[in-house]
Amino acid sequence: MTRRELREHMFLMLFRKEFHEANELNEQMELYISELEKPTLKEYSYLTERFQAIINKLDEIDQILSEASSGWKLNRMGKVDLTILRLAVYEMRFDEDIPVKVAINEAVELAKIFGGDESPSFINGVLAKLA
Repeated sequence: MTRRELREHMFLMLFRKEFHEANELNEQMELYISELEKPTLKEYSYLTERFQAIINKLDEIDQILSEASSGWKLNRMGKVDLTILRLAVYEMRFDEDIPVKVAINEAVELAKIFGGDESPSFINGVLAKLA
């Protein structure tokens, strides 16, 4: 898988968080990965480790987002936009291997695929405040 495909899978895995209890997330992650076309061991490790890392930092990520998204409470944001923002903030603040500009660009690309008409500009605006 390419890094973009891995990021897209990570988004789809994280999106499940909005619909399941915290104690169900590991099971949901395993279920999602089991539906992929035979991920390599490296891909499986990347997805599971990244998923856990993001979930473990979620409170901190949400605090960062709350401060950056003035006028928008997290519970009022669309679930797709919120999930994309969480993934991007993790990459911007906690992943030294991904340049900030790349994290923002990839988040905007995800918003074009999964979000609404206003999602790309909203995502870009919020993340630009954090750059």
